[in-house]
Amino acid sequence: MLTFKDNRGQGLVEYALILVLVAIVVIVVLAILGPTIGNVFSNIIRQL
Repeated sequence: MLTFKDNRGQGLVEYALILVLVAIVVIVVLAILGPTIGNVFSNIIRQL
């Protein structure tokens, strides 16, 4: 069985993976909802 005694960077890698996953989710949501959000802002500007 393999064991690693030096796991100092493990926490940093886990935080980096979480950050990457959150960034991917944000990018996907913006890609899907981007045109809708743009239309909302366009309508607000037109009404001003």
